[in-house]
Amino acid sequence: MARHVRSPSAPTVHHSRPPMERMMQIHAAVQSGEYPNASSLSDNLEVSPKTIQRDLEFMRDRLQLPLAYDNSRFGYYYTEPVDAFPNLQISEGELFALLIAEKALQQYRGTPFEKRLLGTFEKLTRSLPDTVSLHLADWDQSVSFRTTAEPLTDLPIMDSLAQAIQKRKQLHITYRKPGKRQAESRIIDPFHLANVNGDWYLFAHDHLRGDLRTFVPGRIQSMDPTGKLFTRPARFTLEQRLKDSFGVHSKQGDFAVRIHFDESVADYIREKRWHPSQNLVEHRDGSLELRLTLGSLEEIQRWILGWAGHAQVLAPPELIQGVREAAERLLARTSGS
Repeated sequence: MARHVRSPSAPTVHHSRPPMERMMQIHAAVQSGEYPNASSLSDNLEVSPKTIQRDLEFMRDRLQLPLAYDNSRFGYYYTEPVDAFPNLQISEGELFALLIAEKALQQYRGTPFEKRLLGTFEKLTRSLPDTVSLHLADWDQSVSFRTTAEPLTDLPIMDSLAQAIQKRKQLHITYRKPGKRQAESRIIDPFHLANVNGDWYLFAHDHLRGDLRTFVPGRIQSMDPTGKLFTRPARFTLEQRLKDSFGVHSKQGDFAVRIHFDESVADYIREKRWHPSQNLVEHRDGSLELRLTLGSLEEIQRWILGWAGHAQVLAPPELIQGVREAAERLLARTSGS
């Protein structure tokens, strides 16, 4: 990876100059003894005086340049000799981390967050010196993120939800619950949007139920502000809400879950942390037992069925019964097809 300092006399590109390039030009002006100030620099660099002031503060406080203001000359100077503008040190590993971040943005494609995240990423990359060179094309073929099932999202709905959460706006929505043909009318205070295991969920206070509820944005058919504002409870945190959940279902009890996985799939269980409460018990034959403490059984039941008979529920009795009944329904439908 090559690094060198760009010449201050290099041609400028108005309205798109990266911050680091701008500060290098400020450095050149101060170094020349011209005693520039925020006003003259803003005219030359075509940015606001406030932007120049932030640049000067960054150069003084973060880059440790000996900048000072001369009241008699109405401009900035260096209180001691400066050999060269400090070179931004960024490692190849840090640039690779930026590449990973850019790749991770792909999972937000098609959501109202895509444009904002890309804009933020572009600001970060523009702040890097133009002279850092790296063969990213080679790495681009080495890393990717892939989602086999992308949730279908209504972009106007998602964008309206994000704005309502930010501005604390109460909403009137029509919402279709799973398995229901008719949509219901609800008044909600939207607290939080979260992507959990690849799916989007809205956590909101439901005035009909008088409690916090979880909604799927894709099931919202219409949405309008009520004109009222709400205050989000200080005690609400997503971590607290989901600490006993295997997904997003709210707490319904306290369940000590025990699941035995045979040797053929045990490695898949070892390779992930499925839940903060998990505990693995190894067996000599290569199998293992996964122990969890959960507040709901619905999501763990579906997960167990996905292991196609390689998982055996040992406890609690409610989960054993639920998995058995689901497997019997599946067998009956398969046999009848």
